[in-house]
Amino acid sequence: MFLEQLKLTDFKNYSSASLNFSEKINCFIGNNGAGKTNILDAIYYLSFCKSYFNPLDQQNIRHHCDIFAIHGQYRRNGDHDQVSCIQKKQHKKSFRYNKKEYERLADHIGKIPLVMISPYDRDLINEGSEIRRKFIDGVLSQFDPIYLDTLLQYNKILLQRNTLLRQFAESNRHDPGLVELWDSQLAKHGQILYEKRIDFLTTFTPIFQHYYTIVAGSEEKVEIIYESSLSSTSLAESLKATYDRDRQLRYTSTGTHKDELTFLINGFPLKKFGSQGQQKSFVIAIKLAQFDFTRNILGFKPILLFDDIFDKLDDQRVSQIIQLVGDDSFGQVFITDTQEQRIRRLFEESAIDHKIFEVISGNAQQTNTSQS
Repeated sequence: MFLEQLKLTDFKNYSSASLNFSEKINCFIGNNGAGKTNILDAIYYLSFCKSYFNPLDQQNIRHHCDIFAIHGQYRRNGDHDQVSCIQKKQHKKSFRYNKKEYERLADHIGKIPLVMISPYDRDLINEGSEIRRKFIDGVLSQFDPIYLDTLLQYNKILLQRNTLLRQFAESNRHDPGLVELWDSQLAKHGQILYEKRIDFLTTFTPIFQHYYTIVAGSEEKVEIIYESSLSSTSLAESLKATYDRDRQLRYTSTGTHKDELTFLINGFPLKKFGSQGQQKSFVIAIKLAQFDFTRNILGFKPILLFDDIFDKLDDQRVSQIIQLVGDDSFGQVFITDTQEQRIRRLFEESAIDHKIFEVISGNAQQTNTSQS
């Protein structure tokens, strides 16, 4: 599968754009703020029904406009698929696949698998556990509809339980029997999430370690450790044991929504002891492993987005990454970079099929007249 054509109307800083892509590598060069990342975000929208950067859809409408539209034409095994996202001010977002509108946006997730790598991914290392849980949830949700539905149900039940705990605190009363009804459902769904996460990381971690060796060019030992209260106690028992504390806190303090991923390098926490280069290599390796894992499960190649990831990487490492994603193991790739000379130099002697676009103030034009 690959994206043949992208059309934008009043999306972020683009008044109008119509771009035709190479089925292999597409590069967007230009200064910061020109709109390179906005193109990648539009492509991300067509896979996940939302922005990678701004969760408020209406804020992605171009200034002084009332609507944005994103249209993508994909090709898979000779067939064409049309995907559209339209957002009007003060209206519900409209998302269509081959002109048929979805009733549930969740039904679209996984149809167009995609992996995004951006500087914001450093948050995986530096921010709280919620970011790391979102990562694992996002990967699994792309190919496992049971996981996605279970996660949605778990979060709904969790919200109900937390609402009940707050009501108990405000009314100075409590009803353990009522809470137990939610506890049994929370435990049931939480156990499914826990087991699927364990299975995923068992397969995923060796793939990640393989890519780290390639990206970092070293034999450093890297690990991803999954920490969950369910590893030692059932969720039903934990919820019962923490009930009094939860009443005081007014929220549920145990469960799979509190699970953590710990990143280690040579046995030490990456966040504290990893250099900038090691941390960047770690994140890139995680995302390349996500690509590999998703491809193996689905049987076809996800789209890969590289948003300004070459900063602080030497030219040899950048060239190594380009050659890696340019082989037949990878599919369509989109790259943004501020350094025009670096991008052009990388492809001067390369046989990889590619297109280069120059982006200036919300206007993207192809600049290479032929493809290799």
